[in-house]
Order: sequence, then C-alpha cells, then structure tokens
Amino acid sequence: MSLTTHSPLSALDGASVWLHSEPLTAAGLRGRVVLVDFWTYSCINWLRTLPYVRAWHERYRDRGLVLVGVHAPEFGFEHDLDNVRSAVRDLDVGYPVVIDNDFTIWRAFENHYWPAVYLVDGDGRVRFHHFGEEAYEEIERAVQQLLGVDEEPVRVDAGGLAEAADWDALRSPETYVGRARGGRSSDARADGLALNEWALTGEWSVGEEAADLQAAAGSIAYRFEGRDLNLVLAPPDSGAPVRITVRLDGQPPGDDHGIDVDESGEGTLDEPRMYQLVRQRAVRPRTVEVTFADPGVRAYVFTFG
Repeated sequence: MSLTTHSPLSALDGASVWLHSEPLTAAGLRGRVVLVDFWTYSCINWLRTLPYVRAWHERYRDRGLVLVGVHAPEFGFEHDLDNVRSAVRDLDVGYPVVIDNDFTIWRAFENHYWPAVYLVDGDGRVRFHHFGEEAYEEIERAVQQLLGVDEEPVRVDAGGLAEAADWDALRSPETYVGRARGGRSSDARADGLALNEWALTGEWSVGEEAADLQAAAGSIAYRFEGRDLNLVLAPPDSGAPVRITVRLDGQPPGDDHGIDVDESGEGTLDEPRMYQLVRQRAVRPRTVEVTFADPGVRAYVFTFG
C-alpha cells in the first residue's frame, strides 16, 4: 500500500501552517499510531473533550502515539491565525496543531463533525472513529489496542468550561443566531419568551452567521432550561472591549453566574470566543438577557450544558 496515495494522512503533506510542531507528513508518520482530532476553538462540544485529548497526548506520546489537532474553522473569526494562536495558548493545547482553513484535511477524512476523532494505524489506515463527546474509555481502549498497551484508562478531572454537560437536566438545543442556521427567534419581549425562543432588542443586522449590533445599547435574550448557557461572541472590528450585563429572570445572576461574568452579571467582551454566562446550581427554566454597552458586537450561537 502506498501511504501517500491511499491514506487520508496524505492531506497533511500540503499543510503549511503548524503550531507546536514542524510540518508532519504521511511518510514521516509511517509506523506511528496517529490520533487526528478535528476541532474549532469556540465549540463547546470540543472544549468538553479537550482534557481527555490532552491527557492521551501526555500519556502515550512516548509510546508511539502522535496526536494531531486539525483546526477547521466554523466561524469567520476562527480563520484568523492570531485568534487560533491565542486559543491554543489560553486553552493549553500543547500537541501539534495544523491549520485547515480550506478544509483539505477535513475532506480527505470525509469528516462532517466537530469534534471528531480518527485513529490511524502505522500503515495509514483509519481503524477507529468517534464523533462528538463522550465514549472516552472506548477511544482510549482503541488507542491502547493499536499501541499494544493494556492498562487502566486515564483519570481526568474536567471542570470549568470542560465540565461534562448535565444531559439529564438539559432541555435546550444549540441555537444559531445567523440566517444560515437560525431558528426559533421571536418578536416577544424577554419576559414573554416561550422555552427555547430567543429575541433581539435594539438595532441589529442579522447576517448569514451572526447578528451584528448596530447601535448601543442592545440585548439578546433566550428562555432556556439547562445548567449552563454559553454564547459565542465577537467584539467590534476595532477590538475595543465591550461591557456586557447578564440578567436571569430580570435579576443579577448571583451564584448562578458563569465563568465570564461576576455575581452582579457584569463582564467584558474582549476577544472572539465562547463565553460562559450562566451556570445554575439548581436547574430550572430561566430567561437570560445579555445587554451590550457598545455597538459592533456580533452574536453567533447559544450552546448549553
């Protein structure tokens, strides 16, 4: 078998931008087990897998495993190399990362998902894949099988942004704000929204992938049920920070505030990424309203946990 002709790893050969590594090639990876992890840095589903991916890299990198993170951007701001570099640093992604802005590697693996894991053996053949979160023990057992290892899986203490979703209490789905995939928007006031409806207040322009605030002050509201509420946001093109204020059922969130705001609901939008705005102690239906002090803010997608 010709590795460079038949293996999807051959798509690495044309990649010009690598972080934490010299360029890796299909021929150079011959004889190594390769875990290919497709990701994009604002994706909550990938963020919750990161502690496990990082742990596998640490545990098996000297035992024949090469971990390659393929960053394939979902949103426009994720095409920006400086943004990806910042995310790699802030999230402590220490393994090789290849930039796949044109989705060449994505297509070579016939991939359709964030996150997605593919295990490739020493002959360049895909031997295992998994899409989405969880199945961590199954993935690690597949790694061990290819490496000829038999031991207990790693123990991971995932907290903060990476804490596993409370699936049993979650009643709200991922919700895009832009026209391309948006749905369930409403003209109601924040206090009149039904479960899983959302609404904009103020002067907004809704584009294909985001809503862009045209004048201060504006807000976006969502009636949700889940432990966590996250919102992918970007600051104005000038990069100027914007003050955000979060209210739950019209009140400061108190102990139910997320990582990116304080108990009073105040926070700062200063870089394009996912912001955790709510983490409830006791899950029940709530209405969140996020107000932005300045124009130029872009809102992309609500996610939950």
